[in-house]
Amino acid sequence: MERECQKKIIQMTSNKIHIQHFERQAIVYIRQSTLQQVERNNESTKLQYALQEKAYSLGWHKEHVLVIDDDLGRSGSNAEGRPGFQRLVAEVSMDRVGIILGIEISRLARSCRDWHQLLEVCALFNTLIADSDGIYDPSNYNDRLLLGLKGTMSEAELHIIKQRMLSGKKAKARRGELGMQVPMGYITHPSGEIIKDPDEQAQSTIQLVFELFGRYRTIHAVLRHLVSNQITMPCRVRSGPKKGDLEWHRPNRPSVSNILHNPIYTGAYVYGRRQVDPKRKKPGRPATGNKTVEFNHWEVLIKDKLPAYISWEEYERNQRQLMMNTNNALGAPRKGVSLLSGLIVCGRCGLKMATRYTDKNSKLRYVCCRMAVDYADETCQSLVGEALDKLIEMQVLQAIQPSALEVSLKAAEDVEREKQLILSNWKQQIERSNYEVERAYRQYNAAEPENRLVARTLEKKWEDALLNHEKLEQAYQDHLSKQHTHLTEAERGSIKKLATDIPALWAASTTTQEQRQHIIRLLIKRVIVSVVDNTENVHVEIQWLGEHKTHAQIIRPVAKIEQLSYYRELLDRIAILHQEGQSSEAIAHILNQEGWKTAKQRGGFNAGIILKLLSRKGLGIINKNVVSKRVMREENELTIRELSEKTEIPEPTLYQWMRSGKIEARYDKTLSKKGVLLLKAGEKEIKKLIELKNRSKRWWASEQSQTD
Repeated sequence: MERECQKKIIQMTSNKIHIQHFERQAIVYIRQSTLQQVERNNESTKLQYALQEKAYSLGWHKEHVLVIDDDLGRSGSNAEGRPGFQRLVAEVSMDRVGIILGIEISRLARSCRDWHQLLEVCALFNTLIADSDGIYDPSNYNDRLLLGLKGTMSEAELHIIKQRMLSGKKAKARRGELGMQVPMGYITHPSGEIIKDPDEQAQSTIQLVFELFGRYRTIHAVLRHLVSNQITMPCRVRSGPKKGDLEWHRPNRPSVSNILHNPIYTGAYVYGRRQVDPKRKKPGRPATGNKTVEFNHWEVLIKDKLPAYISWEEYERNQRQLMMNTNNALGAPRKGVSLLSGLIVCGRCGLKMATRYTDKNSKLRYVCCRMAVDYADETCQSLVGEALDKLIEMQVLQAIQPSALEVSLKAAEDVEREKQLILSNWKQQIERSNYEVERAYRQYNAAEPENRLVARTLEKKWEDALLNHEKLEQAYQDHLSKQHTHLTEAERGSIKKLATDIPALWAASTTTQEQRQHIIRLLIKRVIVSVVDNTENVHVEIQWLGEHKTHAQIIRPVAKIEQLSYYRELLDRIAILHQEGQSSEAIAHILNQEGWKTAKQRGGFNAGIILKLLSRKGLGIINKNVVSKRVMREENELTIRELSEKTEIPEPTLYQWMRSGKIEARYDKTLSKKGVLLLKAGEKEIKKLIELKNRSKRWWASEQSQTD
């Protein structure tokens, strides 16, 4: 009987509905784009729910009609984030659906990708689609063509709506009238005008952040100063029953960073500072994909539109400093004794040299090891940092000497202004605390004594306000006890006196290494270092800000005396003195008097060093060359000392190459169990070693030609 009724319904309605469709369920899909539409556009929602009656009239029983309304308040521009649509596709894919009913095609999808995916699945499982205009069979070519056209028009409609709204939004932004969320330190007036926060303490706190960054030049130093002085940040509540109220939160890095990066503090109206990059968007997270672009790519920039805390020039200076503080740029000052961390560039390969500390961080060394780390190559060059730091220190002190007095007076003014800002912030906190105490007292007095429940609550509130005020007063007194509120005349006099003796100020115990690094970064762009032929001689090029360059030579300590550029002359001089009958002690004294230096460049020659050098010339008591001549050698074999003297390559380097397999070696145990090390060193091997020693590196040359 039921099947006969369904046949009659088919004849009365459409020849597209068949018995197998009734054997599966009918799905009514309901969607509204936004929650606002769900709340206000009730008629549209009612029309969609009424599609259940249409399913009944087509012949489906109530128990076979499924309503999917999980996507109320969700946009149809994408299937991501729409669990109702995903559930619908899953039901069709499991061959459970005979017909899908929607008020119109745009309710199902406004993306051609999602729409055609649904059509493919419906055609495969013989599922019908119905809207207010009729019933369609996706497996039928004509219906499929019409459904595809409707889907394209639905997507185009969404695009047109978005373009129309975006054009209006940009037009309003170009006039500087588009509303926006304002950062701390600003509020939006009920008239729509953006003004500074009327609270004086909020304004002074924002101003203090910029003052501190101008002095310390790093976000972490500013944050550390705020925390140490117990300064809190002003935040306006954005939503809820306390919307618009001013709250004070502990400072954190994102808050300080947002203040320094936001151009609104210059009084500029900006639109398009953060733009959407589709490649960075993540499924189900619509807020992702935003990236901050350079100011020359902002869509709207109107200067002097709003009240300002700083000038545009100061903002640009801050952005340059923040960029320099990143690891891939100049680098912020670091802890340690190094003055030039992040500033040194290798003169051979053009890569940045690393800073290394040894002997419990007491010894400094600059090493070009980037290629060794990334490609397991040899270390390019390295040198002890003390001599280089002393050279830079001397150059910087000479550069700042003419303006020393002006700088000292400016420093005194900065210290004075910073102390006044901090003191003002404390006084404003005390004033706010007094107001809270008085307000709680007035509320307590206004309560009726008989209403004890209210009176007890107000009394506790008054007691809490008094307790907070007492704690704040104690913290304020502790702050005053740690520092003077004003610079004394003695302090001003000492600052002016030190201005005439810059080296004493530089070496003063109160001057930190971080402050010295800041000074160097204000003057020097980078330092290019080139070790000459692995000797003690180092060529230094100082590139100052303003494109001025200074060239200098320094002497570095080396590992072996054979690395000295005057090693041959030194041996000859020792041999001459030995032939004159001088003792080893006398030879050492004469060399020290004549100004000869040892490998480490500290101390002087002694008898032990002279005896070792004499043995190398075959003039001393100990002559290892004689021993080595009695060793049974094969063809083209040399000891490591003989090979070092012949190729002028240091013995440690030859040992390293031998371990890495670049030199063939063996031990001859004719004279002792330990044996004598013999290296294969024919003409071919010696030529290869010299080429390896003198190999050219031209990365720096190409980079310098590009920068010049």
